[in-house]
Amino acid sequence: MTLKRTETKVAKSHPFYGGPHVMGVVNVTPDSFSDGGKFINPDKAIAHGLQLLSEGATILDVGGESTRPGAQVVDVEEEIVRVVPVIEGLAGKAPWISIDSRNAKTMAAALKAGANIINDISALSHDPQSVSVAAEAKVPVFLMHMQGNPQTMQEKPRYNNVVEEVFQYLQQRIEVCETHRIDESLLVCDPGIGFGKTLEHNLLLLRNIKDFHGLGVPILLGTSRKSFIGKLSDNEPPDDRIPGSLASALYGYSQGVQIFRVHDVAVHVQAFKVFVAIQNAECEEN
Repeated sequence: MTLKRTETKVAKSHPFYGGPHVMGVVNVTPDSFSDGGKFINPDKAIAHGLQLLSEGATILDVGGESTRPGAQVVDVEEEIVRVVPVIEGLAGKAPWISIDSRNAKTMAAALKAGANIINDISALSHDPQSVSVAAEAKVPVFLMHMQGNPQTMQEKPRYNNVVEEVFQYLQQRIEVCETHRIDESLLVCDPGIGFGKTLEHNLLLLRNIKDFHGLGVPILLGTSRKSFIGKLSDNEPPDDRIPGSLASALYGYSQGVQIFRVHDVAVHVQAFKVFVAIQNAECEEN
């Protein structure tokens, strides 16, 4: 491999240094792969977000457009109508609220409503104006890798070396951000498990997740309830993939991953508490 940026480390001043930070999913959509339609009503979405906070989430990720494989594009105005009331209802109650969007207009509306993180599956590449919105806002930006787009990404994804290519893409997006005066201390990178990847690609990225520390920014890992878990087991539906979600998250944490995007907050928080306690236990001397 020719991975670069290995001379850099995450600064202790970075808001997501250390961890684990649990990011709870609030899908305000009718068609998300796991919980689509459950929280399309703003009041239900706000109540769900508050429940996730009570379970230990420190970040709430609010999205109004499903990005599951094959999902249809949502009109930007409709996306704004979905997410803004929910963000307004959660603002001031959550330490961090991220807007899960690839559209600059939605990002700007969400930030005005009280969001303080931008989480973009296109790493600020889908909308030409999104880099400017992020630069002006001076909030943390989560950059994700995706091959293709949600409509086409699972149609025969191909890589010569998936770890190398995802790393290089994220490095390039970091450099674009820095060119536009978005400081490295505000960036987080996500290898995009399940976004334009086969089962083998996902496993290789997870197996080598520690290599992404070379980017010098915190790593976000989103494996919660994803289809690769069912493919490795008995093709369980999303709600029955919690054990596999926990296994992948705990492996990621053992490799130094800092942020975990999850649907099932309480079980992940408990698992991390036990893992950390075991990791920090000291032997008693006789």
